[in-house]
Amino acid sequence: MSVFLLNDQNIFPSPNLAEESGLLAVGGDLKPERLLAGYKLGIFPWFSKGDPLLWWFTSPRLVLFPDEFRIPKRLQRYRKKTSFTITRNKDFAQVIKACADIRRQAGEETWIVEEMQQAYLNLYRMGYAHSIECRIDGVLAGGLYGVALDKVFFGESMFSYVSNCSKFALIELVSYLKSMKYRLIDCQMTTDILLSFGAREITGEEFQKQLQSHIQNITPNGNWNNDIENKE
Repeated sequence: MSVFLLNDQNIFPSPNLAEESGLLAVGGDLKPERLLAGYKLGIFPWFSKGDPLLWWFTSPRLVLFPDEFRIPKRLQRYRKKTSFTITRNKDFAQVIKACADIRRQAGEETWIVEEMQQAYLNLYRMGYAHSIECRIDGVLAGGLYGVALDKVFFGESMFSYVSNCSKFALIELVSYLKSMKYRLIDCQMTTDILLSFGAREITGEEFQKQLQSHIQNITPNGNWNNDIENKE
């Protein structure tokens, strides 16, 4: 299959036309309108510094249904013994920067380049992107961020400065999403950690059906409830 070149219109080719690797299109921009049009179809940008802007639709797709979420017993015991504070949307900019920095510090390339950070900060200001922060003694220790459309949350990245703090953020994220009647979390890439929480792979075709069923509009979800939650 061919990789499509995007033009100035916020229109994507069918996800079914993606290459086996998941690569679907190249070009375009990271303006909010284009990002939202892509997410509604399950298409996301992913590229490294110096690369052209690449758009992907991967299949199979790792997803997490909130009702299937489970906390590994060992982590549950550790969580009960750890004192931390969870917040929502208190410091989106710091979370996305940390997600990029922790990979650079490990000597890895990151797709969360400055251009991407600014694009998702724009979505955050519009009420589409959200973050979960985990702090210990007031210091940011872990977190995650992603994009919410209707009843679907698209997870983008997570980080931990202190062991397990990104997992604590994930637990609180799922708890909040369940309370708000979200139906699906897109995990994008398969990892052993996410599998241990109950995530599973579905076909690209089934993923598209889930999106069509649970995204009826793309109005912003606002700032969520960003009151501080304490965990002793």
